[in-house]
Amino acid sequence: MNQLLHALRAAGESTRLRILAVLKQSELTVSELTRILDQSQPRVSRHLKLLCDSGLLERYQEGAWVFHRISDRENMQDITHGLLDLIDLSDPALERDQKKLQEIRREKTRLAARYFSEHAAEWDSIRSRMVSDAAIERRLLEFADNAKADLFLDLGTGTGRILEIFASRVRKGIGFDLSRAMLSVARSNLENAGVTNCTVRLSDICSIDLPDACADIITIHQVLHYCDDPEQAIFESGRLLHPAGKLLIVDLLPHDLEFLRERHAHQRLGFAPATIARWCERQGLTVSRHETLTHDPPDRQSLTAGLWEITKRE
Repeated sequence: MNQLLHALRAAGESTRLRILAVLKQSELTVSELTRILDQSQPRVSRHLKLLCDSGLLERYQEGAWVFHRISDRENMQDITHGLLDLIDLSDPALERDQKKLQEIRREKTRLAARYFSEHAAEWDSIRSRMVSDAAIERRLLEFADNAKADLFLDLGTGTGRILEIFASRVRKGIGFDLSRAMLSVARSNLENAGVTNCTVRLSDICSIDLPDACADIITIHQVLHYCDDPEQAIFESGRLLHPAGKLLIVDLLPHDLEFLRERHAHQRLGFAPATIARWCERQGLTVSRHETLTHDPPDRQSLTAGLWEITKRE
């Protein structure tokens, strides 16, 4: 009763209803909300604090930026969804806010496109040697066995593509990455795809601020070869993995393309299946399945990938 009354008092003001309406569509920074609402930052911040204190919103720090989003805590879901369903987006003030939100989204899309255009040659030179994204994504979903996950984690999320393809199968997805530029790209991609149940956060994938055994499915897609300590990333995944959950890893198998280390920051030139199995064994994990994914057509300069399904040892 008290929680509901607190939430209703917090939502019962026009500016705070406007905030809830735009955050229903997208997670936003304080400066973005200030721009949409056309109010001073201190005033917007006071409204945000009341909404966060009530449990209707969550805030999280990403470097110097603070993002806000609708709370998806289990004990608040009925309240937040009920309130959001009552908001009439055809209201003139809310329609103006939605137009400003779309302007911000378009700006993010342009920034993402500029980032990729500046790095297109690098991406294309690597991707032309690898197994197609479509083939990898198809096998990832098949390895997940159509399982429905309460919490899905994508470590080293990059463009957010893996979050996007798993979104319909999960209640909540979170992607982690250390690159703010890539997180901006991921947010733009998820918003453009209409994905509302997945978010991204700035974090070292070897040290994630979540409780033990919280995740039903974890993916690490083409990330370990960038890590200084890939075994630690597997250890952290094992800590986060639910006893009945699955860890799915995609990465390169051993190769000799030294230019990837010199020009593209690859720390490792692929991983032997025995190496992944040994690291898992040391962390109380078991490789349940392993599959080799080859470039089609194969050639001397192509890269072969491995896909591992990993579970907790009973």
